[in-house]
Amino acid sequence: MELLTNKRYSLFLALSVILASCTKPENDGETSNQRFIQSIDWNETHYSRDVIVPSDDYSILSIGDIHTGGAKNLDTFLHIANERKASAVVMAGDLTTGNSGDYQIFEQHLLTEDSVPVFLMAGNHDLHYNGWKEFYSRFGSSTYAFSIKTPVATDLCICLETGGGTLGSKQLAWLTDLLKTSRSEYRRCMVFTHNNFFRTRHTDSTNPLVEELSELLSLFAEYQVNMVVTGHDHRQDAAVFGSTTYVVMDALKDGLANAGYFDLRVKDGIITYKFEII
Repeated sequence: MELLTNKRYSLFLALSVILASCTKPENDGETSNQRFIQSIDWNETHYSRDVIVPSDDYSILSIGDIHTGGAKNLDTFLHIANERKASAVVMAGDLTTGNSGDYQIFEQHLLTEDSVPVFLMAGNHDLHYNGWKEFYSRFGSSTYAFSIKTPVATDLCICLETGGGTLGSKQLAWLTDLLKTSRSEYRRCMVFTHNNFFRTRHTDSTNPLVEELSELLSLFAEYQVNMVVTGHDHRQDAAVFGSTTYVVMDALKDGLANAGYFDLRVKDGIITYKFEII
């Protein structure tokens, strides 16, 4: 896919900012700050999320927008992840429709503990019907970092919760401090979250806040975040702004012709990627 130049992307950014400024983030129950506090509390009392791989060649398979319900595509994806011996799987939100029955179906279809490590975040649909309580009770935190340790270097992965349309002040402060104090310790840095930064399918659902978007772009440029992987718009896209590649994944939802996943690979420190159809 041809990447947009920074000049063309500046126009795209301006249009995204206009659209973002016209809406407010959704709020189903808890605020973003409340969810963040619960996530950090969970992180402090649970296991390390670091992944150790045997070579400097590894892959992270990512999906979003499953909207369980049905789980045919999810089962196919999990089989692929096992067959390819992926180093990690990241699921970037809208895992369910938010109700408890769909959470139960989704949880039943996840990989077993002795398989590929799975990292989850909540999306806007996961928060519907009091869904955060379901997510938190089953899976815990939706804001955290994990590392991929190879024999020659360590890479940083950051998972952010944007289900309500915003990081919120506390999560943004946590992210800023993490990058400021720790980014220099890692070779590469990848960020995963549900909401895409630049809208490719314009709706009034959880558009990013313009001030927060501007701050995040500056933050990712300053601390050399290599890639930001998102979902939400159900339409694949990739664009470079500064030194950061911003990716939007296709949805994995059953019944979609373009249902697919994202294959991120690091080899000898070089990041490559491709979009795959189920």
